[in-house]
Amino acid sequence: MTHIVCIELELPDDLARFHLPPGVDARLSELLDRQDRGETLSAREREEAEGLVYLAETLSLLRLRAERTVANGAKPT
Repeated sequence: MTHIVCIELELPDDLARFHLPPGVDARLSELLDRQDRGETLSAREREEAEGLVYLAETLSLLRLRAERTVANGAKPT
């Protein structure tokens, strides 16, 4: 069974704020670069990378949905 959940969210005027802070983004890049080079990440580093990827994807999804909402005529409060 599918459930629909509606969440009311106050949108910032600057939708670009829906991104990882520079230091967090740098850490994620470092972990992913090491993995791409074939280095083995520790279990803790893999968990950290997975969490950061999830966070980055969630922020991107929020930004895209917010942009679509604004484009469709909704005004941020």
